[in-house]
Amino acid sequence: MKDRIQLRALEAVNRFGVIRTFDVAACCFPERPFKAALTAAQRAMRGLVKAGVLKRFRTDRQQHVYGLTRAGAKFLEDRGIPARATVHRVADMTNPEHLLWSSFIVTCCEVRGLRAQTESELLQDLARRHGSGGAPMRGLLQVPVKKGAKTLARALRPDAFAFEDDGVTWFEIDRSRRGDERAKSLEALFARVGDKLNNGQWLKRVVVLTKSERILSSDLAIAEALVKDPRELRFASSGGVALRRVQDGVYEVWGERRITHGDGRTSMALALRGHVVIQMLPLNLPKFRLDERNVASTAGWFCDNYLPYVRPASLGPWPMPTSPLL
Repeated sequence: MKDRIQLRALEAVNRFGVIRTFDVAACCFPERPFKAALTAAQRAMRGLVKAGVLKRFRTDRQQHVYGLTRAGAKFLEDRGIPARATVHRVADMTNPEHLLWSSFIVTCCEVRGLRAQTESELLQDLARRHGSGGAPMRGLLQVPVKKGAKTLARALRPDAFAFEDDGVTWFEIDRSRRGDERAKSLEALFARVGDKLNNGQWLKRVVVLTKSERILSSDLAIAEALVKDPRELRFASSGGVALRRVQDGVYEVWGERRITHGDGRTSMALALRGHVVIQMLPLNLPKFRLDERNVASTAGWFCDNYLPYVRPASLGPWPMPTSPLL
C-alpha cells in the first residue's frame, strides 16, 4: 500500500508540476474523513521528501508546495512513466495558486469517477486532434463581446474540463473580480450552455469557483441578470436563454428547441439546456491544521455534495468516492 501511495503522489506531481499536501489527500485518500486523509498525506509527503524524490518550497503567500526532483523523475521513468523534474519551475513560482486550484478540481473530478483535463492538457489534446493542417484551434468556444462601439469575437477555454455522461462540465477559477470585458465573456458563456463546443462535445454545465465572497457576489450578479421566467422566451423576437434559480448559486439554463412533427410541421418547445453553478472554493480545507492552532472547518470535503461542484438536486448528490489505491 505504501508503494502505491508514493507512486500515485509522484504521478500527480509529475502531471501537474506542483502540488500541496492537501492535493495529495484528495488524490490518494478521498474516501477517508478529511482529518484522516490529511494525516496520511502528511506522512506520505514527509517520506517522499526524505527519500529525495520531492523537494519542498515556500511560496510568497507562505504556502508549502512540492516539486519533483531528478531522482523522482528517474523513479517514475524506471517504472515506465515518462517524467521530468519540476523543481526549477516550482522554485520560480511566486504564487501558483491558480494552477494549484485548477489541478485540484481536476483531481476532484477524477476521484468522483469522471475523466478530466487541465487547460494545458486540453490545449495539447486539441493540438493533437487538429494535426498539422489549417489554423490551430484557439479555444473551445467563440463568443461575441462588446468593447465600446465594436463587437469582438473572444475565444474561450476553461481552467478545467470534465467529461460526464450527458456532456461536459466547464470550470472557471475566479481568483479576482472580473473587469467589464471578462464579465461579459462569462455572461456569454452562461448563454451558451447546451451548445456544441469546437471539440464536438455538448456543454452541459458551467461551474465558477471563486476565491472570496466579494468575487462570488459579483459572479452571482452576472447570472442573476439572466434570470427570468423561461416562458418569456416564447415572446422573444430572437433566440435566447433564461436562467432559473433552483438553489443558492445553482441555476437551470432554459432555451427553446425546434421539434419536427410526423407530418413535417415544426414547432418550438422549451427545453432544459443545462446548469450554471457558482460557489466558493473550499478555502478552509488547505488552511486546516492538525494541531491546536486549527480554526478551520472540514466542510466541503468529499463526504459533502460540494466537490468538484454542488450537484443540482435534480441530478442527485455525488456518491462517496472509493479508494483509488485499490
